[in-house]
Amino acid sequence: MIKRQLGIYLSCVFFLGISQPFTAAGKNSIDTDYVAGAVLTKAQEKIVLELAMQRGIKKAAKISTYYLLPTEARGIQIQSTEQIKGREVTSQILNIIYKKWWHPNEGPRKGDLRIGEFWAGKPTIRKETILKVGKKEYRVRIIQGLTLEEAEKLLQMLLEPNYTVEPAVRHENFKQIAWDRPMSFRRQGENYSVSFPHIARGAGFFDLQIKLSDDELIIHQMFQAIP
Repeated sequence: MIKRQLGIYLSCVFFLGISQPFTAAGKNSIDTDYVAGAVLTKAQEKIVLELAMQRGIKKAAKISTYYLLPTEARGIQIQSTEQIKGREVTSQILNIIYKKWWHPNEGPRKGDLRIGEFWAGKPTIRKETILKVGKKEYRVRIIQGLTLEEAEKLLQMLLEPNYTVEPAVRHENFKQIAWDRPMSFRRQGENYSVSFPHIARGAGFFDLQIKLSDDELIIHQMFQAIP
């Protein structure tokens, strides 16, 4: 059950893109973003950075922590500096486990690298695309079945806002959407779906089901994923 929960959470984190917005650190500093109850000491930061270096992340840019909801387990994430080429952004992500914050009786898996009470598998590659609406830029992980320009048009209409909501959709949910952090844009036939995280950290995400009719954007369904 615990492994299934971890798989679901990490799928959301990596595949759909649920994460806190990246805050640029100083040229030679590392940004930190810790949740309450999961704050690393300076000594612990040195350990996780050493672990990241041994796992191939030569230059770390950010250390963050998260809860594995709905449990009390907490994890650590290291993000490398970003490589930007045009609209494409790539970085390495390493998830680190701290024994005292993790599930009881669960230890390193085969192939994990361990330093003291911290261990990690191999880093993954995070790929993002920059969307531009007006003078602002937005990062998104997934664009499927539509062009960059089409995704930007959808995002612009949602941000203005310039759309119609059908009666079956709960209007109160719109106040809980983090509109500045789009996650994914998909198109299948004439149907579109756009996902955004909940404004509360770790509270899941919303998937808007959209149709376009003569350039009118209609939201006809909204699904909410809750950890």
